[in-house]
Amino acid sequence: MQAQILNFRGGLHTKSDNHMIVKIPGVDSREAAMKMKAKKVVWTSPAGKQIKGVVANAHGNKGAVRVIFEKGMPGQAIANKVEVQ
Repeated sequence: MQAQILNFRGGLHTKSDNHMIVKIPGVDSREAAMKMKAKKVVWTSPAGKQIKGVVANAHGNKGAVRVIFEKGMPGQAIANKVEVQ
């Protein structure tokens, strides 16, 4: 299933470089997002390298989820597609 990276997870003064906010199509409520918890996520770079992550929790009430990747994500990953397994 394809999903889209929306942005880094961040606060007023900080930004987490390995935490990303991801929107999964068809998931439009917090309850549906909680069911996606612990699913594997893979982002493939244009060079072919893969960075793997795990859905950690829901983010907000409209179905976005927070994904923790194994290492920092580049800024080019924003608005790209990821594979949710």
